Amino acid sequence: MLQTEFIRSLNSNYERVLLDEMPEEKKYQYCILSRGGIKGLLPCSLRYINGLAYLYYDITSKQNIIQLYEKKYVNRQWLKDFVWSIKQIQTELGRFLLNERNIVWYPEHVFQDLEGNFFSFLYLPYYEGEKGFLKLLSFLVEHIDYEDEQLVECVYKMYEQYESNGEVYLQGQVFEDAKLLEYEKEEKVKMQEPEETPPEVYPKEEVQREEKKGFWNFWGDKRRQSKETRANYRQNIQRAMSGYAVAEDEAFEEEAYGRTVYIEEKSEKEKIIRRLYTLEGRLLVQLNTITLTIGKKRGEVDVCLEDMSVSRIHAKIIKEEENFYLEDLNSTNGTYKNGLRLQPYEKRMLEEDDEIKCGKVVLVFR
Repeated sequence: MLQTEFIRSLNSNYERVLLDEMPEEKKYQYCILSRGGIKGLLPCSLRYINGLAYLYYDITSKQNIIQLYEKKYVNRQWLKDFVWSIKQIQTELGRFLLNERNIVWYPEHVFQDLEGNFFSFLYLPYYEGEKGFLKLLSFLVEHIDYEDEQLVECVYKMYEQYESNGEVYLQGQVFEDAKLLEYEKEEKVKMQEPEETPPEVYPKEEVQREEKKGFWNFWGDKRRQSKETRANYRQNIQRAMSGYAVAEDEAFEEEAYGRTVYIEEKSEKEKIIRRLYTLEGRLLVQLNTITLTIGKKRGEVDVCLEDMSVSRIHAKIIKEEENFYLEDLNSTNGTYKNGLRLQPYEKRMLEEDDEIKCGKVVLVFR
């Protein structure tokens, strides 16, 4: 398993990978990778620290797709762009005589430029471990737009084919399957015909039919969850940005005179509601969602800070049980808690009256 961590050095952010053994720097793949300039690969350099060898991958101004699609859905155009990027990176690696099987496909290691669907991949020389493409497809299954039936069919087919054929599938068939996304599915109106006796179903056909039936039941469930998640997310954000909590109305019977209503006691932790304020004391947002993203890219974040020092997607606050944590999202000018800078994707627990600094903007957690 890869041993990775995110760090900041000077004005750049890196994901660094610890190598299991000392590399032979003069071997071809290391030489080519250190030269850089390969379109679609994260720029990489080899460094030695305390007797250990690391590969440093520059991820400045990029986000991994897990962070980008935590709260939104992967659509048809995104998948088309991603498959095209696979084709492009295979061509580039062929030009430099590099083995495409050394790409790491885990979604946390696939990065996307914030201005468009331009992807950068992590290439690990002479890597023999698990590549993670099935994990990537599993991530897509959980995050695609289940309103687009054809997109669902395409991703399901990719998952099924890769599971059966492994990395051979990436040599060409994946691009054929992606052609399903090039056209809209036509609705065919069938004329009513006299009912016929259904053909006899053999055991193998019955199993296949049950597998398909199971998948479409799963698709139906995901489609309903998709709608509910969208609706709940919009409601939560509206409540968060309004500055107050909306309590559920409690129903009492009209003729309750003389009857004592039991009031459930709640712990002090349950009653505490956390908020973000500006330094001037103005309420900015109430923290009543599990995650709250901060940045300057309107429409992509929950709290928009219109300051040039703030990154497009800068940081987020996460609620885990009764505690809140601040996490930097690979920001350019850094995220600070009480003056101490967080490493990229590092999480630190927040306490009352902590100061959060995003670029030059200071917020107070209370």
